[in-house]
Amino acid sequence: MFASIPPDKLVYALPLLILPIIPNVWSIWHLYTNEFPTHQERAAWIVAQIVLPVVGGLGYILFGRKRAVKKQ
Repeated sequence: MFASIPPDKLVYALPLLILPIIPNVWSIWHLYTNEFPTHQERAAWIVAQIVLPVVGGLGYILFGRKRAVKKQ
């Protein structure tokens, strides 16, 4: 698919390819810097990030972020 895109046009496509990854990367960073009520909940969010990268990242931003507690 990308082999048919000329190299000078690929520069324009890269932001569109990277855009879905940003919520997942942010979610993993937030999981690392915060604590959760249980270890199982944190582990479940990490598994969601790995198994369902884009959906897991968006789900964490919408639902999991509010349950996190800042590390002391």
